Amino acid sequence: MRIMLVLDHPYTLDSAANVPHERSFTAAVAAAAITGAERAGHDVDLVDLTADCFNPVMTRDDLVAWRLRASVDPLVLDYQRRLFEADHLVFAFPIWWEAMPAATKGFLDRVLVKGVVYEELPGAKGNPFRNRMTRLQGVTALSVMTTPTAAYRWWFGDPMRKILFKGTFGKIGVKNLRWRNYANVADRTDADRARLLDETADYFAALPAREEVGSRENAG
Repeated sequence: MRIMLVLDHPYTLDSAANVPHERSFTAAVAAAAITGAERAGHDVDLVDLTADCFNPVMTRDDLVAWRLRASVDPLVLDYQRRLFEADHLVFAFPIWWEAMPAATKGFLDRVLVKGVVYEELPGAKGNPFRNRMTRLQGVTALSVMTTPTAAYRWWFGDPMRKILFKGTFGKIGVKNLRWRNYANVADRTDADRARLLDETADYFAALPAREEVGSRENAG
């Protein structure tokens, strides 16, 4: 299976090592996912948004092209090509002000172009959106936050999953939407964090070569 992993953190994947003042648990989670996936023989295509100098801002030229069902940024075009080659899409990012950082939101805005990755059918009954990423079997979100998961879901209203799952990939029609949340990370011990990384590697090592179409959302 080909996995496209989109990492959004200013420190890039280079910060996965446990070096004080130069480390990111988000990057460590992404690195663990890559390790587990490759252990199982999956092919991982890493998109490191910061390392790529990805601009999340929708420019005037972008919007004109979007309305014409096209893209003009060579990096966006490359991401779209790689997205169509992916069997599974993974996002790894921290939660800032209860949502994903700007680069991940910009990826949704600029890469998921109507007429390219999905189609809108005028006059359709029910959901008018149709997925054109026919190879894509599922999406997994790996989010890192200091907020307790229960508070995030019930007090803040689960904004990340509303945006990424219900409002984007679920709307398009992608199934197998999974959320793995790493909560209270600031209060965890090194041993606890190491256990979480081992569990992440094991999770991705256990991904099947081909997923069955299942429910839209699962939380892990």
